[in-house]
Amino acid sequence: MNLPLAVTMGDPAGIGGEITLAAWGVLVGEGRPFYVIADVDHLRSLAASIGSSCPIEEIAEPFEAVATFPDALPVLNEPLVTSQCLGVPELANAKAVIRSIERAVEHTQAKQAAGIVTNPINKKALYDGAGFAFPGHTEFLGHLAGGAQTVMMLAAPILRVAPVTIHVSLREACDQLSQELIVETARILDADLKRYFGLEVPRIAVSGLNPHAGEGGAMGDEELTIIEPAIAQLKAEGINVAGPWPADTMFHPAAREQYDVALCMYHDQALIPLKALDFAKGVNVTLGLPFIRTSPDHGTAYNIAGTGKADPSSLIEALKVASFMANSID
Repeated sequence: MNLPLAVTMGDPAGIGGEITLAAWGVLVGEGRPFYVIADVDHLRSLAASIGSSCPIEEIAEPFEAVATFPDALPVLNEPLVTSQCLGVPELANAKAVIRSIERAVEHTQAKQAAGIVTNPINKKALYDGAGFAFPGHTEFLGHLAGGAQTVMMLAAPILRVAPVTIHVSLREACDQLSQELIVETARILDADLKRYFGLEVPRIAVSGLNPHAGEGGAMGDEELTIIEPAIAQLKAEGINVAGPWPADTMFHPAAREQYDVALCMYHDQALIPLKALDFAKGVNVTLGLPFIRTSPDHGTAYNIAGTGKADPSSLIEALKVASFMANSID
């Protein structure tokens, strides 16, 4: 419990700042301290504009967050290049957003922070403003970790899901899908659910790709040629997998009781049921990294940025999950 969590600024035009202010108000005095890597003047201006009572204190090093947190939100300053209007992305500030992520990773790798919680980014703003070369946070963090293969798991109190293919088109997802990719994804799920979530034998339900899991080849043969061989290989390795399950029947309450995580074949197949069932408490967890990373499972919400209406629930859950994960290995 002596290391704080590092929170990134996210897109300064979005709701990341205000949900961070709100999260401090809820979590102060409860659980693991955290600090945010952001522009301290921008946060103070934001707090004043939305009427937040959250006190803000600039710190120089991550360890100072532990003593500061009970009295104020600790902020490691990452200055923006130009003033930032809420709701309108500013390309000139893209490099500061990226640097906030890089610094958080540096702190975890140097054992100065227990883990990372990332606020939402606008990937197009990073592409256009800084030449960002990654489909999303997950892939960028894998790169910063030296090329680690990562798994994006979305977790809520009633459901965990993980897609095999992530931020690619549906056509490309079908092309990427392979026995090897399914096997490696399931191995990472199995290892990190044991390591961080206390599951001795994680139950992994593997979805099909096609309607009705292919109907024995009548609606596509990927189940027969790719998914079933992957399941057989994983079972031979002692990993507790079952499937392929028809994706349209694996998310009702009775089905969910039969597994700990649903391994799905593409992004929306996994994320739609989780967001439909519990949008507010969904947390994005990156597995396979040599450090802990969680994130709220929503975007920048430009349309309500600066109004004080943003719901901090998902960020609060992300901080709680990161703290739980850190406690499991302390």
